[in-house]
Amino acid sequence: MNIPEFVAIKKSGRKISMLTAYDSIFAQLVDEAGIDAILVGDSLGMVVQGKANTIPVTLDEMIYHTEIVARTAKNAIVLADLPFPGGHEPWEDTLRDCARIMKETNCHAIKMETTVAQKECVTHLTEAGIPIMAHIGLLPQKIMSFGRYSMQRIRDELMRDALAMQEAGAFSVLMECVDHEIAAEISQELTIPTIGIGSGPHCDGQVLVIQDILGLSGRTPKHAKQYVDLRSQILCACDAYKNDIENGLFPPK
Repeated sequence: MNIPEFVAIKKSGRKISMLTAYDSIFAQLVDEAGIDAILVGDSLGMVVQGKANTIPVTLDEMIYHTEIVARTAKNAIVLADLPFPGGHEPWEDTLRDCARIMKETNCHAIKMETTVAQKECVTHLTEAGIPIMAHIGLLPQKIMSFGRYSMQRIRDELMRDALAMQEAGAFSVLMECVDHEIAAEISQELTIPTIGIGSGPHCDGQVLVIQDILGLSGRTPKHAKQYVDLRSQILCACDAYKNDIENGLFPPK
């Protein structure tokens, strides 16, 4: 998979699959499953580091995790999140940060949170040859301003942001918690693929946090679907291991 092939999936009518991964084991599993794209999200701040939100995640941390995933995956395209405050600095600084991620990780593309205000920045990035997946709708890096994770319903602003990112050269638009009817309208309007998370079934593809679909996070978000309860299975395995040690059953005599 490469970026042009990823973009072409929309024209084929097939839905695009995307999952997160933050380490080699999950990257290998997701890749072997045939998932189209792997996102090394700044969600690692909560999923891996146990922090309250994505804001504390650093550029160095994103590079560390993305390099592992990109080195492991053989088929899927790998995207790295640009951490806070990426995209809100002078475009030259953002270009430097994105270039550093790509040079040091060998990933395929950068995902960055955007509004129309980042149009000039994204234009410079794409002109420099950095593929950008623009993230609109609910922006986790602005959670302090949003106040809470909620559905985004201002149609004109969302459409404006999406069209601005397409015009700036983004190869795809990720929509988080966008009203389903608005997301459908945007998906129909854009010529580039839309990826949804909590934005309904009419996007060109979907992305979820892998720990959520595996039941590892302990709480499944409303927009996600748990496909297996690995949390319970792991707890049972650990409990059995502990009991075997205490009862002299492991290691065997």
